Amino acid sequence: MALSDHRRMQIYGALLLLPAAVLLVTFAYLPTVLTVLRSLFLPGVQGQPAEFAGLENYALLADDPVFWKVARNNLVYALVTVPASIAIALGMALLVNARLPGRGLVRMAYFTPTILPMIAAANIWLFFYAPEIGLFNHVLGLFGIAGPNWLGDESVAMVSVIVMTVWKEAGFFMIFYLAALQSIPPELREASDLEGTGRWSHFWRVTFPLLMPTTLFVLVNALINAVRVVDHLFILTKGGPNNATNLLLYHVYETAFSFFDRSYAAAITVMILIVLAVVATLQFTVLDRRTHYQ
Repeated sequence: MALSDHRRMQIYGALLLLPAAVLLVTFAYLPTVLTVLRSLFLPGVQGQPAEFAGLENYALLADDPVFWKVARNNLVYALVTVPASIAIALGMALLVNARLPGRGLVRMAYFTPTILPMIAAANIWLFFYAPEIGLFNHVLGLFGIAGPNWLGDESVAMVSVIVMTVWKEAGFFMIFYLAALQSIPPELREASDLEGTGRWSHFWRVTFPLLMPTTLFVLVNALINAVRVVDHLFILTKGGPNNATNLLLYHVYETAFSFFDRSYAAAITVMILIVLAVVATLQFTVLDRRTHYQ
C-alpha cells in the first residue's frame, strides 16, 4: 500500500531530525540522567561497588563551607562580568558602527581577543599579572607605586580574573550587536532627526528596544560563560588563594579529578543545572515579554 504524500513528508522530516536527535540524546540528555543517578550514590571504597545513598551527597553539600564560598564567588563573578561585558560590547559596537576613520582596524582590534584560545590568553595575562616581572607592576613601578600580587592576594585576585574575562568576551559579544545595529533601517534615524530627537533619546527609545532580541541572546550566553569557567582558572590561579577565585565548574573539576569524589561532583553539577534552569526560565518569561522581534 503506497504511502500518502503527507505521511511520506513526516517520515522524511523525522529522518532529517534523526542525526541531531541522536547527538542531543547522546551528549546532553543521557549525560544529564547519568549525572543525576551518580549523585545518588557514594563512591565505592577499595574496589567495592558504589553504595546507594539517596540525598546524602546533597545534605553534605548544604553543610559544605567551601561549596558556599565557591557559589558566592561565582555569583559575584557573574554579577560583574555579565553586565560589564554586555555594556562594553554594546559601546564598542556603537563606536565601530559609526563613520569612524580606520574602523576596519578598530573592529579587528576589538575582535582579536576573541580569536585567541583561552589558554593562550590566560598565559598572556599571567605575564601581565606576574608580581616581579609583570607588565602591570612594571608600569606602576615607573610612578613609584608598588604593585600588588595580582593573583596571589585574596583582595585583588578575583578582580584580576574578572578583568581578563571581560577583555576576552566583550569583543565576541560586540559582533552580535554590530550585526543587529546594521540590520536596523536607517530611515528610523532620519525620522528621528526630522522630529528633532537627540542621539541619546533615539538610542533609548528606538535603537535599544530593537536590540532586545540580541541582548537576550547575549545575556544567555554570558551567563553560561560565567558558569563554565575552567581553563583560565587552571592557568592563572587554580582557584586560589584560599579558594578566593574558585568557581563552580572548576570546583566540580577539582572534586572529580583531583579528589576523585565523582559522586559529590555530580551532586554539585546537578545543583548548577537546577540553578541555570531557573535562571533561564526567568530570563525567557520576564525579558521575552519586553523583547520586540520585528
